[in-house]
Amino acid sequence: MPFSLEGFAFFLEAIFLGIYFYGWDKISPKAHWFAGIMVFICGTLSGIFVICANAWMNAPAGFTLVDGVVTHFDPFEAMWNPAAFSQTLHMTLASYVSVGFAAAGIHAVALLKNPNSLLHQKAIQIAFCVSAVFIPIQIFSGHISAEHVAKYQPMKLAAMEGQWHTQKGAPLRILGWPNEKEERTEYDIEIPYMLSYLAYENFDAEVRGITSFPKEDRPPIWPLHISFQIMVFAGMAMLGVACLGAFLTWRKKSWVSKRWFLRLLVLCSPLGFIAVETGWVVTEVGRQPWIIYNIMRTKDALTPMPHLVFPFLIFSALYFFLGIIVIYLLKKRVF
Repeated sequence: MPFSLEGFAFFLEAIFLGIYFYGWDKISPKAHWFAGIMVFICGTLSGIFVICANAWMNAPAGFTLVDGVVTHFDPFEAMWNPAAFSQTLHMTLASYVSVGFAAAGIHAVALLKNPNSLLHQKAIQIAFCVSAVFIPIQIFSGHISAEHVAKYQPMKLAAMEGQWHTQKGAPLRILGWPNEKEERTEYDIEIPYMLSYLAYENFDAEVRGITSFPKEDRPPIWPLHISFQIMVFAGMAMLGVACLGAFLTWRKKSWVSKRWFLRLLVLCSPLGFIAVETGWVVTEVGRQPWIIYNIMRTKDALTPMPHLVFPFLIFSALYFFLGIIVIYLLKKRVF
């Protein structure tokens, strides 16, 4: 059902996007503004419906399984499964933040070349303000997601944090490299008791370690831990830039005219997308070896269909070509 609803949202988004782009001089300003709002609403709903489907893979619900056969199915319960709220909230906010920082970086490049452009001055303020408003909320939503993972996927939490052994008052680890042979995390900085508190709101809460799970049920540890650390670092870096921009605004200093701040925005422009990609690595790799958590293993879901490498290569080439077009248009129209 989520994918069916996503189809409706996607087509509505495409329709209103066409009206927004090609209706500048053909419809009233209010109608044009309404079309833009509808693009925002439909785009957000489209993403939410897709994430609901993915959330079901992490916390399957809405069905009864008897001897491997589904005997009852509730599509609404399946769509609004236990992971749906935390995942849709986290990813929706992530999309606003990542696009906001990327757009701010693009306009920062343009302002470095043409500081007097009123268009880029206004555009960068809108993009950066959106990111600055949503990044602290996004980080808080990450805490909500972590609490959900602690409750429903404790193996994923242990791998994310490099927590090898079950422990009360578990520390929060910053950086570190998982040593799978010796079953410990090296070169990390530990904040005592903080993982227990963040996961269970109790400094003395017990956090299950990686070794408490059978080896056949463990995900790849180091890609998960490193991806999680990169995601957190990117998020905190964006929060720092947002706070710096807010501080400059509070001091009544125009950051739009400060070349060093514009260069900083250019450097930070890919951080949102880096956080999104590494976050998806955490979500998907952390669920392994399950494709549907505790229901079906990934190896059992592999399709026997041959020659799938060809559509994979075709779509990869298509998106590579589209990426080149985007870069060309940015250089020609913006820079």
